[in-house]
Amino acid sequence: MCSPTSRAANGGAAGGAAHRGRVPRLLPWLSHWRFARHLRRRSTRAERYAWRLLRNRRLLGLKFRRQHSVAGFVVDFYCAEIRLAIEIDGAYHDTPPQRAYDAERTSVLAAHGIRVVRIRNSQVDEATLRDLIQPFVPPLRRCGE
Repeated sequence: MCSPTSRAANGGAAGGAAHRGRVPRLLPWLSHWRFARHLRRRSTRAERYAWRLLRNRRLLGLKFRRQHSVAGFVVDFYCAEIRLAIEIDGAYHDTPPQRAYDAERTSVLAAHGIRVVRIRNSQVDEATLRDLIQPFVPPLRRCGE
């Protein structure tokens, strides 16, 4: 009698079943990864400008990720340190179906402990981003406290 490991090595049924069991768990991550990559390549002018301001800890010393998959969604920018997502919205987000989707998405992210702030494409600049993020940054701790 063959062990499941030897069947898998020989292309047997047990190996195929084990492989099929793993694939569904990997596919959602893979599809989110590919979708995020697609979004990074096709970012709007406002998103590219915001990324220049946020990348490499340029704003408030926080590390942001661009088009990051979190809680089953791809957010425009995400800072894991303070669990903050920044969404940059254009006119498309003014439509009633998109507003409903955005509200549901925000509530799901909030249930995962992620706060979401939204900014319009036309409002993206360093001062506005700093003002949006600043309330979420914890005060600096003094040494020895």
